[in-house]
Amino acid sequence: MQEFTRDGLVFDVSDTGPDRGDADPGDTDPGDTDTSDASPAAREVVLLLHGWPQDRHAWSRVTPPLLEAGLRVVAFDQRGYSPRARPAGRRAYRMQELVADVLALIDELGTARVHLVGHDWGGSVAWAFAERHPERLRSLTVLSTPHHDAIAWALRHADQARRSWYLAAFQLPAVPEVVLRRRLATVLRRSGLPEPDVQRYAARFREPGAASASLAWYRAIPLRRKGSDKPAARRISTPTAYLWGRDDPALGRAAAERTRDHVAADYTFTELDAGHWLPETHPDEVAAAILERRRTLPQ
Repeated sequence: MQEFTRDGLVFDVSDTGPDRGDADPGDTDPGDTDTSDASPAAREVVLLLHGWPQDRHAWSRVTPPLLEAGLRVVAFDQRGYSPRARPAGRRAYRMQELVADVLALIDELGTARVHLVGHDWGGSVAWAFAERHPERLRSLTVLSTPHHDAIAWALRHADQARRSWYLAAFQLPAVPEVVLRRRLATVLRRSGLPEPDVQRYAARFREPGAASASLAWYRAIPLRRKGSDKPAARRISTPTAYLWGRDDPALGRAAAERTRDHVAADYTFTELDAGHWLPETHPDEVAAAILERRRTLPQ
């Protein structure tokens, strides 16, 4: 599969490994071999959700170990990032829409359940999906982003409000787009992101409509507190692994440690000597956590 469509939006997809659709010809696929005799276990799907301001290629270093384990690995450019999926206005970026995109892709893949993995905003979507559609998940792995209720608590009781200053700044109209088009590469570089990724994400941010579309995820936050977009307020029932970098400047320890209170299923918490960009800087640890979570699932 190279793309899928929902509500007239077209999302670009990378799909590699056993029993895949058409692999993305633009992606290298190390470790991908003939799988015509693949076992049923080899047909398990890992679905990877990127964050801001990344795209699906954030997972390029994580993918090879997953392929070597016989998994089908799928990543897609979420709305606001895929060039043909950049609707205008913040209402198009409510959590219910982001979750529905993931559900539509899982249905398109023709699989009942997936191993869902998310980083940064992709982690927020993964938590919300696990609350609303646990029956579609085998396992959940979240990188960096604590559970939303843990973040809400830390905003009131710890230093998370100081760390989250940019949430208010991004609500301003137009100004963040202007500043970040000039400064994003510098900000990402100083935060420890590898240079090839800095260049890729900064270039995508400068594409027509991309800056406002990606920032709309933040501008939709006030809409997520009411109605059908309000969090489901139930503990996660899917076996879960959570990885957090102790040097993450945006997401602090209080929320990271409190996340375990919001998972009712088997749960592991791994603290890494790392910053925020775990898929790009610690791909081996990320892949190992996904595979370990899979290995420990009930048979």
